[in-house]
Amino acid sequence: MAMMAPPQPPPLVTFADGDGMKRVRFRLWQILMAAATIFVTTWFCTFGIIPAILALMVAKHVLVAILIMGMDMPFEHQGP
Repeated sequence: MAMMAPPQPPPLVTFADGDGMKRVRFRLWQILMAAATIFVTTWFCTFGIIPAILALMVAKHVLVAILIMGMDMPFEHQGP
């Protein structure tokens, strides 16, 4: 009878799973920056139509940049 080997471990998908408070701090920073962007955009919307359009155009790009920053967070490889 042939000896059966245990199955291969699952592939390593993420590297920074156990970073603890660093990840929480970064997510809170993202929420704070998004809230500040929305607050400033709302404030500019009270000035009229042209400032509102410009503020919304800028806010869209800032919010996407904040989102993409969170998706491209650098990792520290700590395993073999």
